[in-house]
Amino acid sequence: MSRLLAIDYGKKRTGIAVSDPLQIIANGLTTVETAKIFDFLKSYLAKEEVEKVIIGLPRQMNNEASENLPRIEQFADQLRKLYPNLDIGYFDERFTSKMAQQTMIDGGLKKKDRRNKALIDEISATIILQGYMESRRK
Repeated sequence: MSRLLAIDYGKKRTGIAVSDPLQIIANGLTTVETAKIFDFLKSYLAKEEVEKVIIGLPRQMNNEASENLPRIEQFADQLRKLYPNLDIGYFDERFTSKMAQQTMIDGGLKKKDRRNKALIDEISATIILQGYMESRRK
């Protein structure tokens, strides 16, 4: 099997998470400046076999699209053009930032360390990927 890759796409930073090759466990990989995301993906996809990319889908509480959705759709379109054989999907990302904050608190990170937005983005991508994998098992 090959890996799953999750993307928490943001205006400034993009969190990345990957699964193990058996697609059992989601792990945070890194956070990349959004301007450099395609360079990162080119390098990563050349080294690792990825079955599917899951992009966090931003929705508001009333299920309407968030302000970031047009940027995410544009990113996904560019990704499809560059990698036409790559399966790309979406997964609801509501509450992932709050869940990431709680994960850091539960993990005992100091308040100063919890302000690290790059870490929040990476953890959010991990939560998106874990949620996606759990939804497939049901």
